[in-house]
Amino acid sequence: MKILIADDEKNMRWILEKNLKEDGFIPVQAEDGEEAFNKFLDEEPDIVILDYKMPKLDGMEVLKRIKKINEKVPVIMITAHGSTDAAVEAMKVGASDYISKPFDIKELKLSIAKALNLDKLNKEIDYLKETVSQSFDDKIIGNSKRLHEVFEVVDKVADTNATVLIIGESGTGKEGIAASIHKKSIRKDNPYIKVNCGAIPETLIESELFGYEKGAFTGAASRKLGRFDRAQGGTLFLDEIGELSLALQVKILRVLQEKEFERVGGTEVIKSNVRIIAATNRDLEKMAEKGEFREDLLYRLKVIPINMPALRERKEDIPLLADFFIDKYSSEINKGKIHIEKDVIELLMAYDFPGNIRELENLIERLVILSVDGVIKASMLPKEIVKGAYSNKKDIFVLPEDGVNLEEVEESLVRQALERSKGNQTHAAKLLGMSRHALIYRMDKYNLK
Repeated sequence: MKILIADDEKNMRWILEKNLKEDGFIPVQAEDGEEAFNKFLDEEPDIVILDYKMPKLDGMEVLKRIKKINEKVPVIMITAHGSTDAAVEAMKVGASDYISKPFDIKELKLSIAKALNLDKLNKEIDYLKETVSQSFDDKIIGNSKRLHEVFEVVDKVADTNATVLIIGESGTGKEGIAASIHKKSIRKDNPYIKVNCGAIPETLIESELFGYEKGAFTGAASRKLGRFDRAQGGTLFLDEIGELSLALQVKILRVLQEKEFERVGGTEVIKSNVRIIAATNRDLEKMAEKGEFREDLLYRLKVIPINMPALRERKEDIPLLADFFIDKYSSEINKGKIHIEKDVIELLMAYDFPGNIRELENLIERLVILSVDGVIKASMLPKEIVKGAYSNKKDIFVLPEDGVNLEEVEESLVRQALERSKGNQTHAAKLLGMSRHALIYRMDKYNLK
């Protein structure tokens, strides 16, 4: 862990370096404010010890500049005895703590420990914010056989460092599976960083992944850490990896093979301690055959392949998913308990959901908003859902090999409808899906009174 020691007194720097090295720190020295700020940019220390009075730039100015670059890095100010006003001002600007000269080295070490604990807490908060679900993230809802097969693979692979490739259509829950693998792994207490490779412009994706050095291109005023830097010790989820260019695929392959990378515009080789989980809705094998995706990268990614079933392949999970989303959205808009009628569930289970779980979630949100008196009825379903459900229905009757007399079948159905409705023609017509006039015509045709 790097610690920047900025003080114009050479003996003070020497004493601090000697004592902090014993605790495992890597000290970086600066003898004036200007050098301190430049060393901060170049070395990216984990914590800064900053003297208040220094030549060229005073400590307060350096503190302000540091906080503009990285407001979260802990900075401990060293002030002259009795400089209470300066200490208060430093705390307002963002200093983690201050110590008055002369001080005991144990007092400084205690202050460093407190600052690092606070920094760790802030990183944990950021981690939680980053991994909070936009929909249902790592909550994989379902009890189907296909989903249990996925769960079994997740349990086996989670506590390893193996690269995982999750394959499936859009909206099937690939992101949730990736988050679940991380949370079950030995890396669970370290960062989980997500990147949608298809959502970032091609001109920016390299610097977003690997970061860049100061001066790497116009506008690069300081070093920027990339997603690989931020994911050190944890997991990097590369969603829609099939969208990456061939040139960038080479760089990803290098990280997987050599466990190292370089920032854009830099020469420093950075060791990577990152587990990669990738996902795609594209056929990478066909892309590899066409030369659109590197075959060697595909082999590296597919150490553990996980195939996510489409929602139409696990329709028995639709009632559970519907209940989950009803509870979620009714709670969000304070609608209270909402009941979904049985025939609505039947229609949902008959529909194929080309948009998978995401389409179902959006539909349920809409139905919850439109619900009246706490009930979701079939009449509220969009026409395309109802039409799609009925077009997917299997044949009600199986035609015998020797055929049937169609008029006898029709007469039998009309008679049964009249018997079930106890002669009520309107009800019988509804059972047969026809108008009352059409029923009367058939009653006359078959002499049914």
